Amino acid sequence: MTALVSTLLTLTRQEDFAAVTAGFVPGVLSGTITAGPGMSLFPAWLTPLTATLVHSGFVHLGLNMVMLVYCGALVERALGWRLLVLLYLVGAYAGAAGQWAQFPDSPVPMIGASGAISAMIAAYSLLYADRPVPAIGPIPSRVVRIAWLAAAWIGIQLLTGLAGLGGGPSIAIGAHIGGFIAGLVLTRPLLLWHYRRA
Repeated sequence: MTALVSTLLTLTRQEDFAAVTAGFVPGVLSGTITAGPGMSLFPAWLTPLTATLVHSGFVHLGLNMVMLVYCGALVERALGWRLLVLLYLVGAYAGAAGQWAQFPDSPVPMIGASGAISAMIAAYSLLYADRPVPAIGPIPSRVVRIAWLAAAWIGIQLLTGLAGLGGGPSIAIGAHIGGFIAGLVLTRPLLLWHYRRA
């Protein structure tokens, strides 16, 4: 659905209109911006989901879809499709929360499925890691792995910002971090839930 909607918006040159009417605007959530006529077609609580359907061109869409197909297919094998959808939805909302935390008063709409995709990448990283991570004192190895993954992902995102690639809210660094952290937190409980029901 994301690929279809985003492709149609790009081909019809409606990306800017869709960003304003379907994107997640942090300032609206903070109350510093009032959604006026023509600004949003959806209630603010729904825009973290509608924003996943809008991308800023074929490169943005392509990068997200490649990661979704690769990581999503393997995560689905471990969790099943229902829990994969749940992880995607929670990742979208966690991504919006991360973007809001970074730029709470921003009038710039956040678009793209990056928060949801970041949750998939986190789940993939936890489920398919092949090297053991040693425990550090009383801290179990699985907690150490999560901490290292979170530190590495946050570091990459911050370096992206420092390099000028994410200056301002043009790249949703907060969404990438929020979605990834949601994936790290949810993967193990979802895996346990899946196998208890199997």
